[in-house]
Amino acid sequence: MLKMMSRRKFVETSGKMTLVAGALALPAGAGSQEAQRNRFVHHVFFWLKEPDDAQLHERFQQALRDLVTIDAIQNYQLGKPADTRREVIDSSYHYSLLTIFADQTAHDQYQVHPVHDAFRVVAGELCARIVVYDSIDF
Repeated sequence: MLKMMSRRKFVETSGKMTLVAGALALPAGAGSQEAQRNRFVHHVFFWLKEPDDAQLHERFQQALRDLVTIDAIQNYQLGKPADTRREVIDSSYHYSLLTIFADQTAHDQYQVHPVHDAFRVVAGELCARIVVYDSIDF
C-alpha cells in the first residue's frame, strides 16, 4: 500500500537521490574539462572458442572480474551484447570490456600489470577472437 508523502519530503528525498545517482555515475574529476581531456578509453570485444560451454563462460567472467581490480582503472563496464537489432550493430561478440583510464600513462601501467598478464593467458586459451579499440578524448 502506498504511503502519502508531503510535497516538501518528496522534493527533499528526490534531491538527495539525484545527488547520489550523479556522484555514482561520474568518475573522480569528471566535472573538470582538464580531467576529461586526456582520458584514455580501452574497449575490448571477445569471441569465445566454445560459446555453448557454460563452464567456459563462468571461467571467463571470473577472469574479467579479476582484471578490473587493477588500480589504474578509473571506471569500467563488463558487458554482453544488448538485445538490440539494427543494421549498424555488431552483436556477434560474447563479452566486452570497457575500461577508462586517467590518461595513456595509466593505461600503459595496466598493460604491464601482472593481473593483466594472467588475464591474457586465460583469454588466449578461451577466446577465438579479440578486437581492441583504444581512444583518447579530444
